[in-house]
Amino acid sequence: MSLINKHITKLVLVAGIVVSTLPAMAKTWTVRSPQSIQQAIDKAMSGDTILVQPGIYRQQTITVNKPLYLKGIGYPVLDGQKKYEIVAIKSDRVIVEGFAVQHSGYSSYNDIAAIRIYNSRQVIVRNNKLDDTFFGIFCQHATACLIEGNQLRSNAVNEITSANGIHCWKSDSMQIINNSITGHRDGIYFEFVTNSLIKNNISTGNVRYGLHFMFSNNDTYVANLFKNNGAGVAVMFSKGVTMLQNTFTENWGGAAYGILLKEISDSHIEDNRFDRNTTGIFMEGTNRIMVVHNNFNNNGWAMKIQASCNDNTITRNNFTGNSFDVATNGSLVLNTFNNNYWDKYEGYDLNHDGAGDVPYRPVSLYAMITERNPATMMLFRSFITSLLDKAEKTIPGFIPENLKDDHPRMKAFK
Repeated sequence: MSLINKHITKLVLVAGIVVSTLPAMAKTWTVRSPQSIQQAIDKAMSGDTILVQPGIYRQQTITVNKPLYLKGIGYPVLDGQKKYEIVAIKSDRVIVEGFAVQHSGYSSYNDIAAIRIYNSRQVIVRNNKLDDTFFGIFCQHATACLIEGNQLRSNAVNEITSANGIHCWKSDSMQIINNSITGHRDGIYFEFVTNSLIKNNISTGNVRYGLHFMFSNNDTYVANLFKNNGAGVAVMFSKGVTMLQNTFTENWGGAAYGILLKEISDSHIEDNRFDRNTTGIFMEGTNRIMVVHNNFNNNGWAMKIQASCNDNTITRNNFTGNSFDVATNGSLVLNTFNNNYWDKYEGYDLNHDGAGDVPYRPVSLYAMITERNPATMMLFRSFITSLLDKAEKTIPGFIPENLKDDHPRMKAFK
């Protein structure tokens, strides 16, 4: 069974556990504005359903401290009045669905959230609309929870005065599925999170990262869109991260990347698209990363691989329309490039085996010059820089001798 299918099977099992543990004789409570949602929770028994009718509910923090199904009808508004944490979940097997949650409190020293899960298991937060929040959905010490189908929108201007859309801390087996996040510091943030899946989310217009990993191992993110964020995605101080079928696009800026990889190891990057980013992938202190069958299109730099990287394999990728294919800051090359398609390759294939007969050197002399002296970019596409690059590829003297693709493909991979 594939890694993705294992995660999906696990998700189905978690959802089934939550539903199956609700008592067969559960009672349904109905709340209408201006009635108190908290009073209904306090009266309810474990496994009951609370239906909240349309209206605006301006109440202090709603605390769910027993297994309940809290369902909004017609998106009733839970308004934090810019003062309070709005929903605090402090029980296992809680479902919160169908609410418009807005105007949470803001704080420079407290992590105030619109919806927070405290030390709980098998919680589902789905199909809610969050607007103008500090932290959107905050999960701390959460296990086997599902965050699905939510829309999160805020008004972040800078990193200091903003917080993250979906924030998970010291959690395990989390499922972050089909959410839309914009206007936060980081769209999705993982710190000390393990064995979790991030799938089919749209993270766009966030001031720092669309997705940010810190010290989070054995996680998978698949089929997400990261567009027009401050710096795309950052994966730092982690291992065993699988990155599949994502799109990284229009992440522009002096320090913007599709993916920033820093101090990570034993991970896999496959079937992703990197379109129109300043840098597609930036690698620093990375080891044993497999980069296979990705498309790098119209980026400034497709890849920047620092000399601190070791034993990474870059194979069967397409490099088309990039200003620079590869850049590095050292002469020692401990990584393998093989069997990639490079649209700048000018070699030949006399035996018609689909691979070029002469190696391709993806690092240009001008790329190395601009890496050290950014102001020289003003000469980009001039005749003299083209001449320098052709001369250097013919008789290498400055670019790393071993950074080459010995079997460049003649046609792009489909």
